[in-house]
Amino acid sequence: MRVLVGITGASGAVYGTRTTALLAASGAEVQLLVSPTAWGIVEAELPGPPLPERFEEREGWLAVRGGWVGGAVRLRRFDDFTIPFASGSNPPDAVIVAPCSMGTAGRIAAGVSSSVLERCADVALKERTRLVLVPRETPLSQIHLENLLRLSRAGAEIVPASPGFYHRPATVRDLVDFVVSRILARAGLRVELHAPWGEENPPREAPSGAAAHASPGKARGSGRKR
Repeated sequence: MRVLVGITGASGAVYGTRTTALLAASGAEVQLLVSPTAWGIVEAELPGPPLPERFEEREGWLAVRGGWVGGAVRLRRFDDFTIPFASGSNPPDAVIVAPCSMGTAGRIAAGVSSSVLERCADVALKERTRLVLVPRETPLSQIHLENLLRLSRAGAEIVPASPGFYHRPATVRDLVDFVVSRILARAGLRVELHAPWGEENPPREAPSGAAAHASPGKARGSGRKR
């Protein structure tokens, strides 16, 4: 499975890093894009050493912050339009934008490809591959809602960062994993992070290398934000 993950400039960077870590643990080929604004948010919200100045050092830094094995994820420059998945001749199996800022969602909805992430999202929409957008904004304006509706109608999967509580979360990780499990399911990967509704004894915390397997079939979707 080949997946592009984008982390954009909205609070909730952990949704992107946790999604990336579980994709890597499942054996997926993961390409990662981080918007300029998102770098500062990752540094502010996740524990770890200070953000390196040199881009070449950030892949290892992000692996430490995100909790995946170094080298398991390929970090790409946000302005590099030569990367895989930026063309319809080489589409990924899924594009995930988590979190997806409202600015990113608006540009994708308008068909504006001002960054390579927006271009890859556009490719996912036009090639009818999976595009999963994870907005975390609140409250939402009429413009936000109209953009998300437009994206949904175009084929994007909109997965708001709204955790449930029926699994009795005991930690912040439990809340994050509830959302991440939904993100991965819409991308075509089923990961057992908590017990489904109606089942007893939900786990309190999923292991970092939780078992995962790709679900059959091909979904449609697209979305993203800077």
